[in-house]
Amino acid sequence: MLKKSDNIIDFGFQPAENSHHFLVYQKTKKEDVFFFEEYSYTEKRSLNTLMLEAHTMDSSCKCMLKAAKWDSVKDDIKSEFNRRLRSMDIRPSKWSAKETYLHRLLGKEMMVLVWAIEDADPNLISTAVHNWLGLRAEERWWLYTMANAATGHVIKGRNKGWRKALRFALTENPVNYNLIADHLDPLDDSDEGYTNNNLFKPI
Repeated sequence: MLKKSDNIIDFGFQPAENSHHFLVYQKTKKEDVFFFEEYSYTEKRSLNTLMLEAHTMDSSCKCMLKAAKWDSVKDDIKSEFNRRLRSMDIRPSKWSAKETYLHRLLGKEMMVLVWAIEDADPNLISTAVHNWLGLRAEERWWLYTMANAATGHVIKGRNKGWRKALRFALTENPVNYNLIADHLDPLDDSDEGYTNNNLFKPI
């Protein structure tokens, strides 16, 4: 279980608690932003190797987003996550110049919004942010699970299935919160991913 006194990297990621995490990487401010889901962590990680493998079939990359679109949502994501961190007396964080690490559950929530806007009209991004903020944490987790299962690859999954549906759901329609809630499984105390981490219980 995450302890407040333990070393935490960026947005709630603590390798000693669980090495599963998300990584946001942007080489320069004007270049595309890459989003990775990783299951291991080392301080000597080769980001160059990770980037070279970004478009391969076995890549852990989940999305490649234009810098302008990332700039339009990153402050809202940061504010939402820092609100959660502060509620648990954990220091807030910010996006680093190149790479930023996120707790696996926060990463899943981030990806729901990132996938929703990757092919969206820029004029609709504010609507997507508003609807994303209106979702509960566990609703975002569920949406990520569904989209990632079949369309989680950076290239193969783009603009298909659940990933495409996220765009329509968050940018063109009012979110049917009750419909989403009806699909959620009851939280189980044995499910470490949901309930054995006080930092990311719904608040």
